[in-house]
Amino acid sequence: MPRPRKINMMPGEVRDWLNETLKNSGWSGYEKIADDLNAKLQEEGIELQIGKSAVHEYGQEYREFVKYQEQASQWAASWMTEAGLEEEAQRHNVLFQMLTTLAFKSMQHQMSKDGGEIDPRELHFIGKMMKDVMASSGIREKLMDDERGRIALKAKEEAAGDMAKAATQLGMTAETVEAIREQILFGGKR
Repeated sequence: MPRPRKINMMPGEVRDWLNETLKNSGWSGYEKIADDLNAKLQEEGIELQIGKSAVHEYGQEYREFVKYQEQASQWAASWMTEAGLEEEAQRHNVLFQMLTTLAFKSMQHQMSKDGGEIDPRELHFIGKMMKDVMASSGIREKLMDDERGRIALKAKEEAAGDMAKAATQLGMTAETVEAIREQILFGGKR
């Protein structure tokens, strides 16, 4: 088994710093970034030296990842918006972005090795992942139905309150007001 890459041995906070620095630098200046990274590692007491070529290789991989993540996000937002689910797009965008990024990254990785063939097991994984995402649409529909029901009940309660106030001012008895209120709220099915 090959040794892990030094860059993969960095703590998460340092990796987050490196990712942000790479993006902010416009994916250039790898020599300075490598120097700054090694200084940061030394400051943190981590005995690890990362070479410029390792930072450059990681930067290129991370740049591709960011590109695929942005493409996945745009695709997800476009698909959901076209389906008329603008609010749901905001809530589910992160999920779709993550899943499609993983699918794209996996396919890219498979295509870059072993003669450009995609392993059928990877296709199965990607297919199952996408099937699960699509199955979540049933859950989304139930949530939307529940929300519509909650909104309708709130509107009925407000109407019943307005009616009760007006009916009382007009001199209707409490029993009549309550009967009308029940009719508004429950359609007489109580």
